Amino acid sequence: MNKSMFIDFANLQRMAQQSAAVTQPCSCNDAQALAWQQIPLTLELDQFEEVGTLVQDPYGEPAFKEYHPAGTRLQSDDAPIAPRYYPANLSQVLRCVKCSRLYLRYTEGGGYFTEVRLRALRPQLLVDAPL
Repeated sequence: MNKSMFIDFANLQRMAQQSAAVTQPCSCNDAQALAWQQIPLTLELDQFEEVGTLVQDPYGEPAFKEYHPAGTRLQSDDAPIAPRYYPANLSQVLRCVKCSRLYLRYTEGGGYFTEVRLRALRPQLLVDAPL
């Protein structure tokens, strides 16, 4: 896949299922990136390759609305991954070059900082929720 190739929900779901089937031990899995978190110091970004994006229109204004119908929060391990909602809608899909597990990555920007955040792509959390 091309780095800038948009990944639709059906392909994202298929990719997440393939990722969940990986059983090989790897440092990326040891990091336990179940919720959005700063990339752990034990991982390097060069351990990952970009395989596509969830950004539908790179020139459009992104939605910053979050999707938490069960009262989860952005930092919750069981928060849904809804590709049309923040921060998934600003994410790239990354593949670990060592084991092929998949992750979502986005850059959080604040007033005086930016922080790259990572989250494991888990099929049981994917939700095709309309905006």
